[in-house]
Amino acid sequence: MIKIERALISVFNKAGLIPFARRLAENGIEIISTGGTARVLKENGIPVIELSDYTGFPEMLDGRVKTLHPKVHGGLLYIRGNEKHEATVREHNILPIDLVVVNLYPFEQTISKPGVTLAEAIENIDIGGPSMLRSAAKNHASVTVVVDPGDYERVADQIRLQGGTTPELRQQLAAKVYARTSEYDNAIAQYLQKQFSSEAEVFPEHFGVSAPRVQTLRYGENPHQKAALYGKFNKYFTQLHGKELSYNNILDLTSAAYLINEFHEDKPTLAILKHTNPCGVGQGDNLKEAWGKAFATDQQAPFGGIIAVNRPLDADCASEIAGIFSEVIIAPEFTREAMDILTKKRNLRLLKMETPLDQASSLEIRSVGADSFLLQERDLHSVSRSMLRVVTRRQPTPEEWNAMLFGWKVVKHIKSNAILYVKEGQTLGVGAGQMSRVDSSRIAVWKAGQAGLSLKESVVCSDAFFPFADGLVAAAEAGATAVIQPGGSIRDAEVIEAADKHNMAMVFTSVRHFRH
Repeated sequence: MIKIERALISVFNKAGLIPFARRLAENGIEIISTGGTARVLKENGIPVIELSDYTGFPEMLDGRVKTLHPKVHGGLLYIRGNEKHEATVREHNILPIDLVVVNLYPFEQTISKPGVTLAEAIENIDIGGPSMLRSAAKNHASVTVVVDPGDYERVADQIRLQGGTTPELRQQLAAKVYARTSEYDNAIAQYLQKQFSSEAEVFPEHFGVSAPRVQTLRYGENPHQKAALYGKFNKYFTQLHGKELSYNNILDLTSAAYLINEFHEDKPTLAILKHTNPCGVGQGDNLKEAWGKAFATDQQAPFGGIIAVNRPLDADCASEIAGIFSEVIIAPEFTREAMDILTKKRNLRLLKMETPLDQASSLEIRSVGADSFLLQERDLHSVSRSMLRVVTRRQPTPEEWNAMLFGWKVVKHIKSNAILYVKEGQTLGVGAGQMSRVDSSRIAVWKAGQAGLSLKESVVCSDAFFPFADGLVAAAEAGATAVIQPGGSIRDAEVIEAADKHNMAMVFTSVRHFRH
């Protein structure tokens, strides 16, 4: 046990500071502090020594230089019990500092503000704070270091009961410091690389990942796999009801959130997903009507699925949804009546979408092994009618145009190879994730048949080009009268010829949407 006699406190975030500092003072601990922190402590009647009085050296350069002093870092870093170190600090009148309480300038919050300037960002790069934290954490065998106000209580409790802190607690707090300073430095590095790179350079020269653990999950994809969630997930979703989210829930609901955001400016839309694939999407004058169309696509797959809507979820729709077992429902809002209906299901997870995920980042990350990463721009491409090129003799009808634009938004979110049959505002048959595009087409037709839905006068959507005419002919035989696909095959002419032969309208997007 290391007895704590002297503490240095310098914090930007003053939440919980006064009760904690008061408990330190009550236990006879001398408190050294700086600037605004010292002022707040004095205003609350807590004895404090100004750092400039302690070091004999004034703060200068608008506060940029105040804690970078041998009496500070010597007091933190010298090894207690080391004869040479002990002699050095006695010679230079350096006293031990046993406890450091520091949190950092709000760099991340500063750069998230609209219109922030580079000068403002740089002024919020903390220098002295990370230096003290790292010095104290390195010497955690003797020094207690606190970077998180959430740790104030357990540190104060140990000091009250034992006069100091245990080695186990100091180790935990030291590790937490390096995690925080790593996160902080990473935020600065990513920001400055972005500021100082050319506009054409999308990817940083050095890429780092540092994120706090949000929660430990019950297990991963399977019960024998451990898992945890990291980052700022709660910035985008607030869980209003239900049991804890699982690893698979988070994967699925993320896919659902990206899909439903495609329709954020459209009429009421509802999507049902299973294993990250849409199994039904519908639009209507209200969410109840949208639910009816989405659920009609596949009345088996939605059990245990994820539901996302682009409007506040009301009681009429909630009553319909409550008729089946679902894992998660995502909505921008839930009416009180809808909550009353859905919260009767104890385990059903209800999530309010606070911010569209598309606003989080234009990049997505995947791990390749334990220490390598793939980065790519997120597929945010969208099309308008003016961007589509009609390649057949017959022009699409207004209904086919609307179905094409609707279906193209959905097929983008289906695992490749993806084939989707739609009518205006409703999916009819989904073929997802097959090794062969023909197999995906067969599955989509079969699923529509299982649901009792006619593909007559439907539109078929393909995430990539038809490599042969056979896939298009099969669609025509199933009842499709129009096609939307990227084009770009060396056999495009054959496919166009087949479309003309079957009096189909076909448009090329010139953009594919592979999804692996």
